[in-house]
Amino acid sequence: MSPLFDCDDPAQLLAGMRHARQAIGRGELIVMPTDTVYGVAADAFSPEAVTRLLEAKGRGRQSPPPVLVAGRPMMDALVSETPEAVALLIDEFWPGGLTIVLPAQPSLSWDLGETHGTVAVRMPAQRVALELLEETGPLAVSSANLTGRPAAISAEDAERMLGDSVAVYLDAGFSETGISSTIVDATGLVGGDGIVRVLRDGAISRDRLREVLGDVLEPDPESDPEPEPDPLAQPAAVVEPDLDPTGDAG
Repeated sequence: MSPLFDCDDPAQLLAGMRHARQAIGRGELIVMPTDTVYGVAADAFSPEAVTRLLEAKGRGRQSPPPVLVAGRPMMDALVSETPEAVALLIDEFWPGGLTIVLPAQPSLSWDLGETHGTVAVRMPAQRVALELLEETGPLAVSSANLTGRPAAISAEDAERMLGDSVAVYLDAGFSETGISSTIVDATGLVGGDGIVRVLRDGAISRDRLREVLGDVLEPDPESDPEPEPDPLAQPAAVVEPDLDPTGDAG
């Protein structure tokens, strides 16, 4: 059974961080707290470790994991360019629940999956996570759950789903918000149409994004009016949606 360390206990925190660093160095997986939901993490520069992460969640290469960073300098080493509008988002919302997709630095030797030359980056607002990232460098981190299951908001939730596929569990109590990060695509600011698009609604609302970006943010989706009922229509079959309410990026 993989060890679980209580990060509120100073002695366990010290031991847990050491075991987590060692596990990452061996290409193994850890579960770590973030400010949004718990994440399952791997060395972003180890293709084998990233593959192990995707397999543990039951995902394929078409769903590459985001990368958590300890701050702007670490992010700048991963992306090809940081447009002014992205810098404004970082100043306002980092550390916090905003994941930003940008073109990746082409010189990087890594394989996160089918990224199409991009990387999704976030700086979490969680002490343990930031201390670990300072020591390990960038980590590929996806929500700590099996695909299609709710995101883990505690280490115990993650352990029940991921079991021994994870080498070390860091337990910092319940997640602060339990709401996954908002994901925005800012690749249009680099040689594109100059628009930032919301890929997933989450911890940061579109209204807050618009306060920073103005018209650079895509227009809000229009609500379709309710169609008038057709009295002659046959009742439609009820189809359960394929829900993955958590997505990635924590």
